[in-house]
Amino acid sequence: MVNSYIAPRKFITYMSMKLNKIMAFKLLLSAVVMIGFTSCSKKSSNNSASKATGWKINDKKGGFQYASNFKKQETGPGLVLVEGGTFTMGKVQDDPMHDWNNTPTQQHVQSFYMDETEVTNLMYMEYLDWLKRVFPPEEDNYKNIYEGAIPDTLVWRDRLGYNESMTNNYLRHPAYAEYPVVGVNWIQATEFSKWRTDRVNESVLEREGYLKKDAKVTEVKAEATFSTDTYLAAPSKTFGGNEEIVLKGRRGSKGAGKGGTKNAKGETQEAKNVYAQRSSGLILPEYRLPTEAEWEYAAAADVGQREYNTYKGQKKYPWSGSYTRSKKRSIRGDQLANFKQGKGDYGGIAGWSDDGADITNKVKSYPPNDFGLYDMAGNVAEWVADVYRPIVDDEANDFNYFRGNVYMKDKIGEDGKAELVTGETQKFDTMPNGKIIARNFPGQIAQVPVDEKETYLRQNFDKSDERNYRDGDKQSSRFFDFGSAEEGDKLKDDQRMYDSPKHNVSTDSLGNMIRKYDKSNKRTTLVNDDVRVYKGGSWKDRAYWLDPAQRRYFPQDMATSYIGFRCAMSRVGPKSDKKKSARN
Repeated sequence: MVNSYIAPRKFITYMSMKLNKIMAFKLLLSAVVMIGFTSCSKKSSNNSASKATGWKINDKKGGFQYASNFKKQETGPGLVLVEGGTFTMGKVQDDPMHDWNNTPTQQHVQSFYMDETEVTNLMYMEYLDWLKRVFPPEEDNYKNIYEGAIPDTLVWRDRLGYNESMTNNYLRHPAYAEYPVVGVNWIQATEFSKWRTDRVNESVLEREGYLKKDAKVTEVKAEATFSTDTYLAAPSKTFGGNEEIVLKGRRGSKGAGKGGTKNAKGETQEAKNVYAQRSSGLILPEYRLPTEAEWEYAAAADVGQREYNTYKGQKKYPWSGSYTRSKKRSIRGDQLANFKQGKGDYGGIAGWSDDGADITNKVKSYPPNDFGLYDMAGNVAEWVADVYRPIVDDEANDFNYFRGNVYMKDKIGEDGKAELVTGETQKFDTMPNGKIIARNFPGQIAQVPVDEKETYLRQNFDKSDERNYRDGDKQSSRFFDFGSAEEGDKLKDDQRMYDSPKHNVSTDSLGNMIRKYDKSNKRTTLVNDDVRVYKGGSWKDRAYWLDPAQRRYFPQDMATSYIGFRCAMSRVGPKSDKKKSARN
């Protein structure tokens, strides 16, 4: 009986010890887990602390606020990323003139975005529609805004050709909606790019809750419009200062639309950082015309025949090979671009067309190049941003080369704040051909040239207008006298490097236009600071001009039936979205 009693007792003792060990293990495990959570929370909090001061970034109580969740630049509507790199600019396969216009130079361009296609009639018509609604042409203050933006449809006319169908229909008829816009001069293309910048950023800020929904359509008017630069410099003046449209803080966020927040004592504090800024990472860089270097690099797309860190030869066209016809089995023999194939041959024989077009063609009708860009050869030639000069001065710069910089700054009023353009202060330019074009819109910040405050003791630029730098300026002339007091400021016409015609348009006291033609037969060139480069072949050109390195020039205030354009945008941040490897 004694033994039978002792056995269960030992068993109970054994089980009790076992349970104690399990409980101890659980407690130890809990302690380890808690330590882990504590270390994680400390690590998490350290991530939000400044590496400069140790202060907390984005503290709800205030202090330094930053877009720490920013990932990468948003790709704007219609754009394709072009990864930058080095290339040989100006190297052509055919150069029968043997001139110095295409001297090969090694250049490097940063990554940028470019329109997938040329700007179409539909895209440009949206611009015209907005101008007409916001700035009614029947009002005297705004009548030249809309009219100055309309493409010149008379470019289709020819002395010995019947082209009235295109003159009347090409821009507005829906049959041509997806065809590239033509009849647009360089200035109009530039103004379209500025307008596009504002409309895209306006849409982004509305989407993110910084602007009242649909106000861009229902409440926009001449005195109340959105300008990107105005929003960044003086957001409270955007949309005419209407706080019901320009919201303080994102829509739906705590305190949005209110004048401030309350502290622990219940006191109202002024709201800070309630508007989107550059540091928010939401506002896109401006749409603009591509530089000549960017356009040529994007058109050549040598990346398609890259092997390791070299290019396997130079392309003659935006596609591989030395011929304009496709060698792919499914479309073998088809032309790869829209161009003039011979005298009197713009589209081939009826019933089996060589390229499917006689004038321009619908965008995306031909295969894209290796960057995914369409019609970088043929269809229409395209304006680029550069002022034309016979040479590209790679000795001065071989990084993001561009000739045409005119540096401006915001105009500051007597109150020390940025001065906005109004209907009364808006400026119009009268072109040498008599066309009147608006150079700014009401609601934008007025611009003035940079002065000595910005240029004093600088080494990288010394004046506002740098279009003439190292070529065509007074110092470039053999008549320039470095020892004179005036240093060649008053050179005679026959002593200037670029002695181009000077036409003039003015108005008399009654407002009648007076055209003064320069009929001098002593002029030596058509080149001046208002002549711009255009690149690529068109429906009207032979295959010679399809080479991306070929370059031509045309006055910036004139338009043709074969020059269009596409927009570009600078890339901010990393050169590429992809992780690099040796074989990539």
